[in-house]
Amino acid sequence: MQPDTRKLLRTGLVIFGIGVLAVAMVFAAFGGVTRQGPNTNPGWFALILAMGCIPTGVLTLLLGLLKLIGDRRR
Repeated sequence: MQPDTRKLLRTGLVIFGIGVLAVAMVFAAFGGVTRQGPNTNPGWFALILAMGCIPTGVLTLLLGLLKLIGDRRR
């Protein structure tokens, strides 16, 4: 595996993991979510963080996986 591919995969996992951790914190530590959103200000912050990190992490992981497949074909 090339170093840049490894870096893409690691970065994608870290970003995605932060998003998943933020979702877990919304429900576990910041009072949960109702129909109108999180109950606390830190809950809103964690929700916004998750909404940014999860899609970005998935796309970065996808890019890393496609690059890994391309590297193996060469």
